[in-house]
Amino acid sequence: MAANMYRVGDYVYFENSSSNPYLIRRIEELNKTANGNVEAKVVCLFRRRDISGNLNTLADSNAREFEEESKQPTPSEQQKHQLKHRELFLSRQFESLPATHIRGKCNVTLLNETDVLSGYLEKEDCFFYSLVFDPVQKTLLADQGEIRVGSKYQAEIPDKLAEGESDNRIQEKLETKVWDPNNQLKDPQIDQFLVVARAVGTFARALDCSSSIRQPSLHMSAAAASRDITLFHAMDTLQKNSYDLAKAMSTLVPQGGPVLCRDEMEEWSASEAMLFEEALEKYGKDFNDIRQDFLPWKSLASVVQFYYMWKTTDRYIQQKRLKAAEADSKLKQVYIPTYTKPNPNQIMVPGSKPGINGAAGFQKGLSCESCHTAQSAQWYAWGPPNMQCRLCASCWIYWKKYGGLKTPTQLEGAARTGSESGPRGHMTRQEVQGMSPFTRNEGRAKLLAKNRQTFILQTTKLTRIARRVCEDILQPHRAARRPYASINANAVKAECIIRLPKATKTPQKTKLVPRPSLANIVKDLAISAPLKLKASRGPPTPINRNQASQPRVGQSLLGKRGFENAAGVPYPANGRPYTSGMRTTSQSVIKRQKVSQGEAPNPVVFVATKDTRALRKHLTQSEMRRAARKPHLLVRIKLPPPPRSLVMPLLPSSTNEPIVLED
Repeated sequence: MAANMYRVGDYVYFENSSSNPYLIRRIEELNKTANGNVEAKVVCLFRRRDISGNLNTLADSNAREFEEESKQPTPSEQQKHQLKHRELFLSRQFESLPATHIRGKCNVTLLNETDVLSGYLEKEDCFFYSLVFDPVQKTLLADQGEIRVGSKYQAEIPDKLAEGESDNRIQEKLETKVWDPNNQLKDPQIDQFLVVARAVGTFARALDCSSSIRQPSLHMSAAAASRDITLFHAMDTLQKNSYDLAKAMSTLVPQGGPVLCRDEMEEWSASEAMLFEEALEKYGKDFNDIRQDFLPWKSLASVVQFYYMWKTTDRYIQQKRLKAAEADSKLKQVYIPTYTKPNPNQIMVPGSKPGINGAAGFQKGLSCESCHTAQSAQWYAWGPPNMQCRLCASCWIYWKKYGGLKTPTQLEGAARTGSESGPRGHMTRQEVQGMSPFTRNEGRAKLLAKNRQTFILQTTKLTRIARRVCEDILQPHRAARRPYASINANAVKAECIIRLPKATKTPQKTKLVPRPSLANIVKDLAISAPLKLKASRGPPTPINRNQASQPRVGQSLLGKRGFENAAGVPYPANGRPYTSGMRTTSQSVIKRQKVSQGEAPNPVVFVATKDTRALRKHLTQSEMRRAARKPHLLVRIKLPPPPRSLVMPLLPSSTNEPIVLED
């Protein structure tokens, strides 16, 4: 019951997404809406994953300085990794969230020099903060409210003087004497002098124009003259005149007129007092921010002095009563039952048949990405969908609470970007060109000069076997269409270990194909090689109708052309490329100038001839698609028999008989 009761001031977990980590907030108010629901006004706390990389670097330097100053024991790499998950950044950003999204309590404390960082890892739901994050300005600043505990904040106590030893220090430099209790005046005489000082102060306010406007009545002037500033001035006057009443009287009323002493309550205008109350409502007793954002023309000492004088006024008492009345009308605590609904990221619900709940493609052989265990009562999908990663039950709870994995992994950054923005389904052509080693741009000129050679990745036998065995996980057709998407090799290996023992161990029957010798192959090629037609020296045969009217472009411009150009002429989208089986010997061969591999354009364009286009008409639509998907296979075309020629009677070329046309 007490664990599910949440009060103002508690640090709690809020869930805004089923796959993202919890939000950590501090409850400031609990308000009941018109429809009966409860909303919590909370203060936002941010994790390291919520701020930029530059600010993370700044936080790392601050952590190193803290470790050096506090002489912390050297943590291991895993402890350093987990301590980053326990660090939060306080902010002054408020937001309202439904109270039903609360998922539990946590403990957040200000980091102290006496604290041991490893102690936070030993406690569950325990966090710390030392910096304040401004979401608008994107800055990290030290918290001004830190507790100054440590050796450098302690006073230096001198050694005790021995008996009979005199103190040789100059007392005037150590302290200033403002009142001597052993003076020659009696208490009634001092009280009479203080009454005279108040009367002089009232008369001085009557003569001052600004004071007469602020205190138009005699009672207000007398009340202002009775403040502590007048009494302090009177007692200081007695001290300076060696407690001589006659000299002190003449000092109160010099030759130019009575002395007017005013404190901060009189110096501040009504508009400045309203600004101070507004700033106090927003920032609390953070006088640095009050002065910086609301009253930059006032000094910090003036702001602090005004605050403690303002607390003695009726205005403060009135606001305190109003806040107490509002607090009584608001909720002080709320009961939120434990959230028991299943998470949508669950891969397999306990007690159900083995399968996937909402994410198809997960297999039993996968291990946890964090602790690498293969056994868990419950599994959860984690990271980008195409990676097919998962976490065990304990690592999933750690991910939701602390916003990271127990051990460092490369996929943690991918999961963060995948959770912040949706996964991209494709890449633009410009991005693909930017990834190509043959892309010409100014930024990669030096890279092109060095990387002009073609590299080939040769697959092993086990890789080729895995492509066949784990075809449902690998999805080769999808991977071929999206070569930039990473493949989870660990999942493929784990599934191969499970499936390979189940394969048939009997050797498959292989059909031996007799292969002719190399000499016979050369002879056959020499006999069946077609004659190459030489191209005419005139203008080349145009690829399309628009080419004949366009000027010819030299080879020197080949490297500076766009993506869609080849040989200086833009190619139209004139159908699908034909396969090698559709070529004919009647196709003309035109010699083209050789181009280096670095300057060659990315696309390869096949130009169809008249014979090729005629052959395409004999293919069905499914055969055309199959040929486009697998251009390396031969295409067999069944040509219809030629039409039979009709026997026409031979007519004489000339005759003398007249031709009669009958109507």
